[in-house]
Amino acid sequence: MDYSKKYSEKLISAKEAAAKVKSGDRVELGWAAGVSQAVDKELAKRVDELQDVLIYGGLAFAAPEVLKVDPEGKHFVWNSWHAGGPERKAINAGAGAFYIPLRYSELPKYYREEVEIDVAIVMTTPMDKHGYFNFGLNTSHQMAILEKAKTVIVEVNEAFPYCPGKCESEIHIDNVDYIVEAGSLSPVELPASGYGDVDKKVAEFIVDEIPNGATLQLGIGGMPNAVGALIADSDLKDLGVHSEMYVDSFVDMAKKGKVNGSKKTIDKYRQVYAFAAGSKELYEYLDENPECMAAPVDYTNSAGVVAEIDNFISINNALNVDLWGQVSSESTGLRHISGAGGQLDFALGAYLAKGGKSIICLSSTFTNKQGETVSRILPNFATGSAITVARPNTHMICTEYGIFNVKGRSTWERAEGLINLAHPDFRDELIKNAEEMGIWRRSNKR
Repeated sequence: MDYSKKYSEKLISAKEAAAKVKSGDRVELGWAAGVSQAVDKELAKRVDELQDVLIYGGLAFAAPEVLKVDPEGKHFVWNSWHAGGPERKAINAGAGAFYIPLRYSELPKYYREEVEIDVAIVMTTPMDKHGYFNFGLNTSHQMAILEKAKTVIVEVNEAFPYCPGKCESEIHIDNVDYIVEAGSLSPVELPASGYGDVDKKVAEFIVDEIPNGATLQLGIGGMPNAVGALIADSDLKDLGVHSEMYVDSFVDMAKKGKVNGSKKTIDKYRQVYAFAAGSKELYEYLDENPECMAAPVDYTNSAGVVAEIDNFISINNALNVDLWGQVSSESTGLRHISGAGGQLDFALGAYLAKGGKSIICLSSTFTNKQGETVSRILPNFATGSAITVARPNTHMICTEYGIFNVKGRSTWERAEGLINLAHPDFRDELIKNAEEMGIWRRSNKR
């Protein structure tokens, strides 16, 4: 069937698309490397015309124009599902941007049942001969958005990778209201997170926990990158990938022959992910690659789905861990950092899997803006710190001083094990804290 007539009838300019937004509207602007570029610029030009426009998106790696022109949120209010760098800055500045707490696996359901969207702008690949636009790097929750939106606009980017999907990875022209041709806009790249000696030491402990044939989920950051680099140069083999986010480390592992998915108990031979962000090399690797399979996040992050995958190893970063075994990965006190993402999803699912392990990794210390060395292992979190993984759900915690399994451990056993992961300079003080908190025994090592 020839869809060219229908395509031309729905084709409008970015300026015309931005004009569809009215004061008081709720607008979807995109996710990660697929945040709108063309319509965003035109919408920003209308800042003085509009009031109380609530914009939804997340993981913006470059500041959207609507954030730049209205940092105080007098006209546009940015609502983020997970804060990228520019969003973090805006959220902590106040007024112009806010975080929406979530379990990432539930995001499609949030859109379908909890969030009203008036206008949705979603970046896609060009239409194929069957009339479908592919969501490229962001299958995640895009179809849920477009099912709910009153007005659906696709921003066609000729440079957006075509990513084969399991389901909900395309939208047909019949379900699109307007089409904007954005030209060939390079997807925003995620700067590589470097890693140092501490990250490498943590990675060594983690890699020792990974068997041949394991399926991996990696979070974002220096430590997961260090783990990926170590795996790529290791003797591990027959690994699989099932992750919310597809990162450069997976490309490195795959190109060095470590990943083939042959031992996966579901989706065999496929690298499964909800969205991808990273380098140009990563985007080129995913483009039209049938080995890689994009899927909705309520599939990739479902604890029930993850539980079906034997030897599932989940590796994620944290900001702080307290002596109870609680994990904080979203904020330090009232200072917002990122978001919950899928950390709890994978902590739950990995432990349920046969041979599965959920590993939370962090350095034992960090240096603050005053140049002081601060422990990441804390007696209690600062007021306002979000608890991302509650203490019943935590499995393994790893620092450069070792790895500790908190499952089945009482409060005093947890305190002892976690203090052993802290930097030696802070252990005596942490023991005093544990005594004051009533979670230390005289028989404990001092």
